[in-house]
This record gives sequence, C-alpha cells and structure tokens, in this order.
Amino acid sequence: MTGKKSNITLSAQDLENELTWLELVIQTRMALYFRKESEYSRIEEITPPELTSEPSLYSNLIKHYKLSPPERLTLLLALAPHLKPQVLDVFFTINQTTNRGFTEFGGIRGNMHGGFLPTGETVLFLLAADKVELRLNYQQIFSRDHIFSKHNLLKLETPPDNEPLWSGSLLVSEELIDLITLGYIRKPDFSRNFPAKRISSGLTWDELVLNHDTLEQVEEIIQWIDHEKTLMNDWGLNRILKPGYKSLFYGPSGTGKTLTASLIGQKAGREVYRIDLSTVVSKYIGETEKNLEKIFDKAEHINCILFFDEADALFGKRTSVSDAHDRYANQEVSYLLQRVEEYPGLVILASNFKSNMDEAFLRRFQTIIHFPLPNESERQKLWAQSFSQKSKLAKNIDLAGISKNYNLSGGSIINVVRYASLMAIARKSSEIQHNDIIKGIRREYQKEGKTM
Repeated sequence: MTGKKSNITLSAQDLENELTWLELVIQTRMALYFRKESEYSRIEEITPPELTSEPSLYSNLIKHYKLSPPERLTLLLALAPHLKPQVLDVFFTINQTTNRGFTEFGGIRGNMHGGFLPTGETVLFLLAADKVELRLNYQQIFSRDHIFSKHNLLKLETPPDNEPLWSGSLLVSEELIDLITLGYIRKPDFSRNFPAKRISSGLTWDELVLNHDTLEQVEEIIQWIDHEKTLMNDWGLNRILKPGYKSLFYGPSGTGKTLTASLIGQKAGREVYRIDLSTVVSKYIGETEKNLEKIFDKAEHINCILFFDEADALFGKRTSVSDAHDRYANQEVSYLLQRVEEYPGLVILASNFKSNMDEAFLRRFQTIIHFPLPNESERQKLWAQSFSQKSKLAKNIDLAGISKNYNLSGGSIINVVRYASLMAIARKSSEIQHNDIIKGIRREYQKEGKTM
C-alpha cells in the first residue's frame, strides 16, 4: 500500500504541474483569440512542465507513448473534469452577440456534473483556434490509428446522427483514471457498462475430470498463455500470427465447459469473465455492437479471459438477407468476428452444438474442443470426489454400479449429490442413502425427458 501511496503522490505532483500548464494554455488561447494582451504570441511558446525526476505512473504513461505537447494537452482536457473541473469554467464565457456560449468552444453539460465537459471541438479550438489547416492536421488525434484509440486511452463519443463529428464528448477510459488516481486498475463489477460476471471455482485443476483428448487440447490453451510472448516476440511469429487465442468449447450441458474456463483462469492467474448475453444482445440496431465494445475495451486493460456461454445466440449462423434488419444483423456478426479476432487475449466461446456456429467463426478458432458426456470411469471419478468429506455413504451404495448404469453429465451428478446431501442433513444424519441418490437421478432424467 505504501508503494501505491507514494506513486499517487508523485502522479499528483506531475498532474498539478500539468494542469497549471493547461490552465495557462487555455488563458493564452482565449487572450490571443479575443485579441487581448498576452505574454505569448503562440501557445506553442509555452513550455510543457518537466515531469518528476522520480517516475510516476502518469510520467511513465507520457514517456511510454511518447506523447507530444498537443497530445498531452488533449489528454489533460479529458482528465480535467475528473481532477480539477474548475480549470474549464472559462469555456462558459457568454457570447454577448448571441447571448449564449461560443459555438467554437464546443463542450456539453452533464446530467449531474455542473462543470464544462470538453468535446472534440474543444480540443481543436485549444490547439488550432479558427485556423482551418491546423484543425485539419490535429483531427488525426481522433483517428482509429492514433495511440489514443489503439490503446483505449481516450476517444470521442459518437455524436447523434447528422451532428458534426467533433461534437462528441471527449472520453477518457475508466482504467486510465484508476491508474492515475488509485495507482492500480480496479476489477470491473457487473454493470450496464460491463455486462460480464467474474466466475471462479472452489475446485482445483487436479480435480478436473475430462477425457484424454479434451484435456490435451485444453492444456494447449495453458501452453499458449505461458509461452505467448516467446512465440510472438522472441520467435517473431507476430509477423504472420494475429494476437490472442480463440477457442470453441462445444458439447451437452453439464459437461464442464464453464468449469474448465474457470480453472484455466485459476491455473494461468487470470480473471475469467462470463458474458451475460441477455444484457448484451439488443433488438435495437447498433446496441449489441456498443455493448460488446464496452466489454472488449475494458477487458483489454485487465488482461482477462472472456467466456461467452451459449455463444450461438450471439455468434450463430448468419441469416439470409430478407430485409434491412437482417442485413444489419449480419453486419453485426461481421463486426463481432472482427472484434474477437483483434482481442489480444483469450476468448472462449461455449455452445451445445458445433453445428450452430457460423462457419466464418469456426475457421478462425485456434482450437475447437469437444466436451462429450463422461464415460463410465469418468463418471465414477466424478461421483467419488463430489460428496462432502463430512458425509459417509451407506453400505449398500455401489458407485461403480451407479456409474455403469446411469449415463449422466458431470453437472447432473453434482445436482444428485446436492439433493442426496440435503436429504441427509434434513434427517439430521451424515449418511447418504441409496434411495436418495436414485431419486436424485430420476429427477435429472425427468428434466431431460428420459425415463429410468
């Protein structure tokens, strides 16, 4: 904690100096624009402050991305509402001719924030005023190829239809604010802006029960996580390979797809987030894209594993085009394919049926892993390790016979164990009864429309 505090202190010192510089640049721009007396004839004459000799998180950011003075000023404009909003109050100046704000300043008012929120127009006014050629040159700051966009540092919010492109709000990433103000990036919680839940398991890798072929393919994913940097950088395969790793898990429900994803994260030391598709997929055109963009942007900063359960609902086969909505739905699938491909981390998609998945996606997976129902020996292992150590099995329980006679998934076995254990506790006993196991199995069969 001490280290974090000292780094925050260092960042605060740098930011104080930077914001003082921003304030002077704004005052100078205003003076020059309204032809008032100024110490400077150009804002470029104002020397950016020296960063602290002892590196801070903020100074490391500036140096790492080699930000130029105009880029630093743009970043500071985006940070100002979060750090020192009063610096921007000067943009509330009223135009006496129109009795309203100056159009060229841009900016918007927030719903709850009382201060000035900068837009792209604010950036262009600060850097170029009304000089058209300079404005055109500085517009590249907002391009997709710029460091700000490529590394999700800041971006312009897409303005409403038919409104000027630079009227969008200047948005700085939450992760960058965390890093600068807290010294670390907070783990995201499930919210409208991040419709994904962190998943984990109390089991360990050694308790994972899969057939040999499935386990071997799963272990290949672990090897990629462990050796990705060597493969891509040291061996130079980043010339021909796209970043990241994509895998499809397919097979019946309850065969361990979600558990395996959790344990991959546990073994690799990475968080696993399960995407809640019910909150991602929208009937409104364009909303699904926006929801996924939020997930991918945030995930890239925390180097987590993304797990799309029941993925065919989102990544399934494209429809034939019969109307504008179908055409847009297919465009969304194409966009999703591209976004998944560009994600530099691990993406796991899970589906009950491989045949449900779009072939364009399948061609881009590094592994397509089948999770079949467990065989007899695997079922016996699952039965044996699932019961609590505080319970004991009645003498007439034959797990080998139960494993042979009843073809159940791992998830169904867990449900039976839960039921039989609850019945024992209700009897104020620690002994698991054979009849309760059979009743539990019958319940699982009924769920699937089977008879015993």
